[in-house]
Amino acid sequence: MRQLEDLLLFLARSLVDEPEKVEVEGRETDSRVDLTLHVAPDDVGKVIGRGGRIVKAIRTVMKAASVKANKRVNVEVAD
Repeated sequence: MRQLEDLLLFLARSLVDEPEKVEVEGRETDSRVDLTLHVAPDDVGKVIGRGGRIVKAIRTVMKAASVKANKRVNVEVAD
């Protein structure tokens, strides 16, 4: 799970203006990993993107990375 958290941190920090405020909170069950991304209020739009395109791309990358761990991953952006 730590590798998935680190990947999400890396992706999010490359998108935002305040990378020091990016945090990832993770919970793991038997077959699933839930990750919540916390960013500065001004950077939420940059992570979500127009029409949700960027967050959708982030979720796609995370799902591809989670195949190696044989788990499903769910990524949410905190308000």
